[in-house]
Parts: sequence; structure tokens; C-alpha cells
Amino acid sequence: QAQLVESGGGSVQVGGSLKLSCAAPGYTFSRYLMGWFRQAPGKEREGVAAISAKGKILYANSVKGRFTISQDNYGNTLYLQMNSLKPEDTSMYYCAAGQWNEILQLSKSYYSHWGQGTQVTVSE
Repeated sequence: QAQLVESGGGSVQVGGSLKLSCAAPGYTFSRYLMGWFRQAPGKEREGVAAISAKGKILYANSVKGRFTISQDNYGNTLYLQMNSLKPEDTSMYYCAAGQWNEILQLSKSYYSHWGQGTQVTVSE
């Protein structure tokens, strides 16, 4: 299976915005659950946002209203628009895919393919 490649991370001040991209060549989004996860040092990897193969969307409570997940079906690219960033959003962000037609989940056990991650740092 082709790799997932994240980009768009960086350093931003509190209240700023970033847009992450995940290139997913070879992944037909209508057949995959796609998600964004993050992991801070010493913490568990947590689900941030997911979009099902049917286009349904789920957000973690911590990012609801601030983050938006979307996908470009033709370009095979997954996005995460992050607004109103907070210091607690500082993490390595990962793109992930799981071959599920109906499921919408933020549990990492449903995802079998992972990118290498892109770092997001939010400072005061």
C-alpha cells in the first residue's frame, strides 16, 4: 500500500491557524476511514478528527469548532484546517487510514496505515 505523507506543520502563536495536508496516493477515499491523530511527548496517541468512507465526520471534543477535516477525492489528499490554536494543541500530527466502508471511529485500533507525522508547535 502507498505511503501516507503529511505536510503543513510548523510553529504558530496562540490563536493562529495551520492547515495540514496528507497525500494519500492509491487510497480510494470511498473505501477508507481516514483520520488525523496527534501525540505529544509522554502521552498516548489520540484521535482528533475522522471522516468515514461515506463522508460522515467525527471530531474529538477538544477540537470541535476549531478544527475541520476535509478531503479532495480527485487529488487523494486529506486536510486538517486548524484554527484558534492553543498551546495544548502542540503535538506530532499523524494521518491514518483504515479499510472500513461504514465505520466512523477515532480509536487508533481501526487504523492500519499511518504516516510519519508532522510537528505542530503552538507558543504563547
